Amino acid sequence: MDDKLTYKSSGVDVEAGYKAVKLMKEHVKRTEIPGAMGNLGSFGGFFAPDFNDYSNPILVSGTDGVGTKLQIAFMMDKHDTIGIDCVAMCVNDIVCHGAKPLFFLDYIGTGKLNPQKASDIVKGICDGCVESFCALIGGETAEMPGFYNEEEYDLAGFAVGIVDKEKVINGSQVAKGDIIIGLPSSGIHSNGYSLVRKLFFEINDYKVDSRFPELPKILGDELLTPTRIYVKTILKLLRQYEIKGIAHITGGGFIENIPRTIPNGLMGRIELGSWPVLPIFNLMGRLGKIEEYVLFNTFNMGIGLVLIVDRLSVDDIMNSLKTMNEKAYVIGDIVDGRGGIELCQK
Repeated sequence: MDDKLTYKSSGVDVEAGYKAVKLMKEHVKRTEIPGAMGNLGSFGGFFAPDFNDYSNPILVSGTDGVGTKLQIAFMMDKHDTIGIDCVAMCVNDIVCHGAKPLFFLDYIGTGKLNPQKASDIVKGICDGCVESFCALIGGETAEMPGFYNEEEYDLAGFAVGIVDKEKVINGSQVAKGDIIIGLPSSGIHSNGYSLVRKLFFEINDYKVDSRFPELPKILGDELLTPTRIYVKTILKLLRQYEIKGIAHITGGGFIENIPRTIPNGLMGRIELGSWPVLPIFNLMGRLGKIEEYVLFNTFNMGIGLVLIVDRLSVDDIMNSLKTMNEKAYVIGDIVDGRGGIELCQK
């Protein structure tokens, strides 16, 4: 054997890894907040939390990925927003419990490391971290030839937040007569993309640059719209009001997620028509002849986060949301039942 075997000849380019880290650092600097310590590239990420504002602090963690929405990024060759989705899926989950995000870590696995592409991904992650007030303190980029295709990658993340134990939101105080408020989504967010891709690109053979009268953007841009981050809105509300339950409408849609914050013996009654369903969902329902229950059990249908509050505080909360320039809708209430939700016509 004349050629010497090296790590590079087996498909892993460590020099590309060094270049990727150098490019990433420029983005990571934007996420520095009080408590963030150390430099990107260390063996571990360090964070020194300030407990002065907490009497009995506990940590709340969440982890998630972006799923097959990544395939849309590959098709568009656009990688600078998908990181927002990764952060959003994690921080929106932990803020459901009243926790303020502190820091985030990411994982990127790829067949062949492209430093610029990796930097674009991390740019999106940093955009999400800045929007949710948390620091990107570390991560991992793994080059895995033969495991992933060269142009593809997977992306996952992990967030940690803090909340006082007595202020944890877990739905235990939800009661009959409470009101359900919905905060709008920005689009499909990051769930249901196996169905989305099958509908648009397999069954109907549309392209990412296809246009529809219902949509203001080409299809690919519509499908890549980043997941909304609700941290800023929720933390502001929690300074003034009691929120009994919060549900992040992710995989499983309304049907699975809202009941997660409702105690036994109660159910959520959702009034259809009480908020504007986004055009993308109506389009998919029409093209795929998808039943209403399937839509509500798969997608957010235009509502990305749900709050359950006392009836007496609804007007004040809605007014506060308005002052934040936040659209919000009263979409239902809590009634007696055996769990789950009921979809009713308004």
